[in-house]
Amino acid sequence: MVAGTYDPFLVGLYYTEVQLGSPPQTFYVQIDTGSDVLWVGCSSCSGCPQTSGLKIQLNSFNPASSSTASSVPCSDQRCSSGIQSADSVCSSQSNQCSYAFQYGDGSGTSGYYVSDLLHLNIILQGSVTTNSTANIMFGCSTVQTGDLTKSDRAVDGIFGFGQQSLSVVSQLASQGVAPKVFSHCLKGDSSGGGILVLGQIEEPNIVYTSLVPSQPHYNLNLQSISVNGQQLAIDSSVFATSSNTGTIVDSGTTLAYLAETAYDAFVNAITSSVSQSARSVVSKGTQCYLITSSVTEVFPQVSLNFADGASMILYPQDYLLQQNSIGDAAVWCIGFQKISGQGITILGDLVLKDKIVVYDLANQQLGWVNYDCSQPVNVSTATSNGKSEYVNAGQLSNSSPQNTPRSSITSFINIFMLLVVLFL
Repeated sequence: MVAGTYDPFLVGLYYTEVQLGSPPQTFYVQIDTGSDVLWVGCSSCSGCPQTSGLKIQLNSFNPASSSTASSVPCSDQRCSSGIQSADSVCSSQSNQCSYAFQYGDGSGTSGYYVSDLLHLNIILQGSVTTNSTANIMFGCSTVQTGDLTKSDRAVDGIFGFGQQSLSVVSQLASQGVAPKVFSHCLKGDSSGGGILVLGQIEEPNIVYTSLVPSQPHYNLNLQSISVNGQQLAIDSSVFATSSNTGTIVDSGTTLAYLAETAYDAFVNAITSSVSQSARSVVSKGTQCYLITSSVTEVFPQVSLNFADGASMILYPQDYLLQQNSIGDAAVWCIGFQKISGQGITILGDLVLKDKIVVYDLANQQLGWVNYDCSQPVNVSTATSNGKSEYVNAGQLSNSSPQNTPRSSITSFINIFMLLVVLFL
């Protein structure tokens, strides 16, 4: 399942369920393509919230209560790989593989790694669902700081969907359990939700652009921005990728961010386009507009133009936020935020919602298409005979998986299409 919304006035994040351990225990984790590691709060955690304003039951993982849990020593090859990507650290004193992460909002977490079962919902032959398991390495958080300690929007942890070796996507792909591709379709309305798939959502009009190679995040080559079909006068060097600059796709970010030079040109173009039909106001340093008609009638389309001729079309709701109303006028504000002095662009949930987004790690490309995420999707993955089969994931939303986990998944890979689907 997927729950939550992009709207910072409501939730400001999307999250899903994972089941870990034996017997399986359910955890709610934020969907984050900007980090690599799946981690959940551990028993005896310092700073872990006990309740959540999201009206979900928070849980903590206790390795001693799982019959299949084991610690991860420094000698484990997975730990060694994680050290190379800064996703793990090792202490010679304890010989325990551990981690310490700091996120962009200043929050942080640290803990140690556990190896245990991840329970998967599998679609076989396009219509039958069953349960299976795969052994993965994930984090057990013993300390949380900053916003992670707050209860208003608390979840149990973070599900990192990055492309480094310790991400669940990479671990499952290395075991042959799932293809090295995942997709999401995040609903943009106030009820939120959506679809998350370990597999490839198929839609005829998806456009793809290459990932910038040798980057830790999902970096894309953004070349220009157009408003109402007119390319903005932004020096292309603003979008150049280096070790700490470039354009990053990050579902763990609520809004979107532009480098200062690009931001000013973008806001000026929007303001000029709506000058005849909207009243321009500034609220707490943010450019806002008062309008009395439909936002789609007043504001222009925006196009983010990437390498390989791939453009991402943004409708007004993809770059604006409605704050409130004054009389009969609605107040809409620029949802993009300015990053001063840095050549970095972050495309968060504000932009990613209402789109199918496909992260094709095997072919090092990322694709998207505007889509109503309340509708069913077609999903494909390769079978043993090399052909693709399709399922309509939306049709399975009321089905009940069998309760008996399968101890061996390998035989099913060889016979059936295997697809992991989580949806609401």
